[in-house]
Amino acid sequence: MDPPTLAQPRPARAAITPARLIAALAAAAALLMLAGLATGSGGWSLAALRADLADPQAALLFAQVRAPRTVGALLVGALLGLAGALAQGLFRNPLADPYLLGAAAGASLGVVGVLAAGTLAGLSLGWAAAGALQRVGLAGAAFAGALGGVALTLLLARGAQQTVRLLLAGVVVGVLLGALADALTVFSPEALRGRQAFLLGSTAYIGWSAVPLLAGGLAIALPLALRLARLLDALTLGEDGAASLGLDLPRGRALLVALLALCTGLAVAQAGLVAFVGLVAPHLVRRLAPSTHAPLLAGSALAGGVLLLAADIAARGLLAPTELPVGVVTAVLGGGYLLALLHRGGRA
Repeated sequence: MDPPTLAQPRPARAAITPARLIAALAAAAALLMLAGLATGSGGWSLAALRADLADPQAALLFAQVRAPRTVGALLVGALLGLAGALAQGLFRNPLADPYLLGAAAGASLGVVGVLAAGTLAGLSLGWAAAGALQRVGLAGAAFAGALGGVALTLLLARGAQQTVRLLLAGVVVGVLLGALADALTVFSPEALRGRQAFLLGSTAYIGWSAVPLLAGGLAIALPLALRLARLLDALTLGEDGAASLGLDLPRGRALLVALLALCTGLAVAQAGLVAFVGLVAPHLVRRLAPSTHAPLLAGSALAGGVLLLAADIAARGLLAPTELPVGVVTAVLGGGYLLALLHRGGRA
């Protein structure tokens, strides 16, 4: 039995066309970029930004910390938004998110493995293996772990010939790898603290070295995803309906999973597990401007960037100089949005 199809809002409710929504999201992203650059430890202020740029030390801090963090937040959000749209189209479910295929659990295990490398060397791995883990670094281990989690999901799903089987395999892999990460934290308190920070999500450690990787991944993934938009449109008819149109479903599904893994792996490697962005961004675009998947994918990428930028600014500015984990802010915003939908649905 096919899973439920995407619940499409009625076109009569669309206030704007997809093109206008994308233009509005692009303008919002530009404004939030400026706001992000102007948000420091003392909160948001254009005057403080001008003062920082006039001070050599503050200008260096701005160039090396605040600027790459702001650009990185936009790119990470865009990757998560695009991955969310791909996941919801692939599984034909508006509640699907980018972490369904085991990427989150795999990335978490990779981070825990690096943090616990010293302890693991004393147990069984040996110093050579532990040193190799540490040289990979947290971001590299998270990316490799995310891709490894997706690869294991595909292996269990036997090539992912059926979407339901792929989904169930992702759930199993998530539980298994999460349990392994939990087991490693028993031997290493440092790994436990690091895993907690990774699960909360943060853009604070994104530097300029990460920006080309994020931008390059998005530049590869978005055009390829747009080329697969017709397949995603066909999948709304169900797998049998899509197959009747003469589409190569196994190949198309494999490409969708590869793009999903790439986007999710790059995002979690640099920012940890940022909650709800990949779920809410395509949901918002779909409700505001129901359309085919081509504008939905582009709009979801922009919406994801806007959401994470807004959350990052809130995380830095709400309790300045204390900073909240950005994942906590996105969880509150995303949870509030879903509660509002639930309340509206109950009244209807």
